[in-house]
Amino acid sequence: MTDQPMTSGRSSVAVLTERYEGAVMNTFGPPKRVLVRGAGCHVWDADGRRYLDLMAGIAVNSLGHAHPAVVAAMTAQASTLGQVSNLFASEPQIVLAERLLVLAGADGEGRVFFCNSGTEANEAAIKITRRTGRTRIVAAQGGFHGRTLGALALTAKAAYRAPFEPLPGDVVWVPYGDAAALSAAVDETTAAIVLEPIQGEAGVIVPPDGYLSAARRVADRDGALLWFDEVQTGVGRTGRWFGYQAEQVQPDIITLAKGLAGGFPIGACIGLGSAGSLLGPGQHGNTFGGNPVACATSLAVLDVIQQDDLLTHVTSIGAELAARLRLVDGVIAVRGRGLLLAADIAPGTSPLVAAAALEGGVIVNDPTPDCLRLAPPLVLSSAHIDEAIPVLSSAIGAHSRAQDAAGPAQRHPLEVS
Repeated sequence: MTDQPMTSGRSSVAVLTERYEGAVMNTFGPPKRVLVRGAGCHVWDADGRRYLDLMAGIAVNSLGHAHPAVVAAMTAQASTLGQVSNLFASEPQIVLAERLLVLAGADGEGRVFFCNSGTEANEAAIKITRRTGRTRIVAAQGGFHGRTLGALALTAKAAYRAPFEPLPGDVVWVPYGDAAALSAAVDETTAAIVLEPIQGEAGVIVPPDGYLSAARRVADRDGALLWFDEVQTGVGRTGRWFGYQAEQVQPDIITLAKGLAGGFPIGACIGLGSAGSLLGPGQHGNTFGGNPVACATSLAVLDVIQQDDLLTHVTSIGAELAARLRLVDGVIAVRGRGLLLAADIAPGTSPLVAAAALEGGVIVNDPTPDCLRLAPPLVLSSAHIDEAIPVLSSAIGAHSRAQDAAGPAQRHPLEVS
C-alpha cells in the first residue's frame, strides 16, 4: 500500500469503510479510518496519511507499533509452537505466570489463569468470588469492566446495561473514591470489592490518596476479597507495574489484559494468596488462553519495559505531557498518572475536538463529552509531544472559542447512573 494520498477517484479509506459497513456487525459504528500499518508511535491509513497515535489502541500497544522485540518474539514462537490445547502446557505460559506473580509480590503464593481479553479475565474473577460461598459484589459508579453479561453486570452505566437486562449477579454500586460509602456498603455477605485503581472509561478519574488502602481494610473487616481491575492501568501504564502500587496495598485478585502483550490478544486473572486456589479442575477453561505466542510476546514486552527502564520514563514523559497540556488554551484541567491522562475541555466539545485532532493527524479519545483521554505508547518521546501539542491546541482552541461565542453551557456530568 502506498504511503502517498490518492489524488483522484474515491479514496481507499472510503471504499474500505463501505465494505466494512456491509460485512462487519455494527457494534462500533463506522470506523474513523482504515489503518494499514504502524511503526513506533505512528500509524498510516489506507490513503497513506500518517497519524500520531496517542491512544495506543486504547492502552494496548504498550511499546508502540511493530516494536522489533515484539515482532521477533511473536515470529520466533509462531515458527516453533503456536497453539496447544489446555490438556498441555508450554514453557512461555509457565514463565509468564511466574513472572506476573513476582511482579505482583505474591511471595510464592498465588496462581494465574490466562485468557484472551480483559472481559474474560474479569469473568474468571467473578467465578473466583463465587467460590467464596457468597454472591454479593460491591463495585463503583463510573467503573467499566467489560461487555459480556457477567462483566457487564458490574458496570453501572445504564446505557450499557439497559439493552441486556436482566443481568446476572448481586451487585451494588457506590460513589468512586468515597471510602465511607464503600465501608457502609460492605458487610459479611459481600464476596468481593472490585475497583479500578484509576477509572479509564469514566474520564481517567484518580481516587483520593488512601482510597485503595481503605478498601483493603474494609474487605479484611468483613472477609471479602479485594479485586483490582488493572486491564487499563496495568503493565507500566501509570509508571508502575500495577496502578494499585501507588499505595501500600495488596489485592486478592488482579485482572490484566490490554498492554500485556503489546497488541497481541491476552488476558490474565491473578489470584494472590488463597484466592489463587479457589478454582479447581473443570470449573473454568479457555481454548486459546495461555497460548505460547501470546505468552512469549508478553514476556518480550515485560523484558523491554524492564531493560529500558520504561517505568521511570513513563513517569517523567507523562509529567511532561501533562505540563504541556495544561498550557494549551481551552484546557481546564489535566489529571491522571504516567501515560494515562485526561484533559478537561469546554462542555460538550470533546467529540468535535477529537475529530478535529484526527483530521490534523493526532489520535485521541473522547470518553466523556467534556474530556479527552490520552494513553499513548510507553515509548512516547518529547519529539512526539512537540508534534501533538500544536494540533491539539488548534483543535481545542477552535472549539473553545466557538463554545464561548455560543454562550455558557452547562457542564456535562460523568454518566454514573
